[in-house]
Amino acid sequence: MAEQKRRRGALFLLALLVLAWGVNWVIAKMSLQYVTPVWVTALRLLPACALFFVLCLATGRLRVPVKADLPVIFSVGLLHMVGFSVLVSVGLQYLPAGKSIVLAYTSPLWVLPAAWFFLREPLTVRKLLGMLIGLSGVVLIMQPGQMDWSDSNIVLGHALVLAAALFWAVSIVYGRAHKWVTPPFSLLPWQMLVGGLVQLILALIIEGVPHIEWSLEFCLLLGFNCLIGNGVAYWIMNLVSRDLPAGMVSMGLLGVPVIGLLCASLFLGETLGVPLLLSAVLIIVGIVLGTTASKKNPQK
Repeated sequence: MAEQKRRRGALFLLALLVLAWGVNWVIAKMSLQYVTPVWVTALRLLPACALFFVLCLATGRLRVPVKADLPVIFSVGLLHMVGFSVLVSVGLQYLPAGKSIVLAYTSPLWVLPAAWFFLREPLTVRKLLGMLIGLSGVVLIMQPGQMDWSDSNIVLGHALVLAAALFWAVSIVYGRAHKWVTPPFSLLPWQMLVGGLVQLILALIIEGVPHIEWSLEFCLLLGFNCLIGNGVAYWIMNLVSRDLPAGMVSMGLLGVPVIGLLCASLFLGETLGVPLLLSAVLIIVGIVLGTTASKKNPQK
């Protein structure tokens, strides 16, 4: 009974996580009205980092990382928290939030060939079929025949978000290969510290001292982005990863782009055209095929 109650609680938290991360894309897009993109990432990650240090200290889970865990601290901090977050934030200047979230969540597709090449994970027929279906969704959402290739901003926006997805994929692959010594939750504040400090340095170098138009709306956007979209969301992710099967968590997170698309339509007035919706379906189906095993043959 206690186990069932814990599982139900974890499923509820997973639903909250999907909702929070889906809404967070719209929040990030709206934040760009007030501050430049690299500063957006730094202003939300550094306070979340401080929150996690306090949380780990209060719960007795703060650990000084050992040498063996330094690679995963820097890989997550630099590849995911800097590479993914910064590139997405810059790309959001040039693309609608809905299209950006669908492109960014192609990361699991890029994990498949990378895991085959670096980790020697088998690239089965099922995985190849999933990749082809998912990539057809990428082509559909980009619509290369109709894209204005003379508009450098549009081309740059697509390139940045796709590059962000690749950075996330590399981070995932390394995370699989790494032999963890310190529990992931205890490493998270150190990963956020690396990511936040690098974001701060990049923001100062690239964008200079920020000229922020402070307002109640911006404070609320920044607060949600920092506390909910980063701090609480990462904490929930650790809980659901502990209490639910990895496959169930992965499938549940596919709801994030769905929530993101709906919120982009409701709050930003973005049009959910047939190509965008169909591409989202193709990418999600491709990810499901590529990341789940066949019932007849678990190896596939």
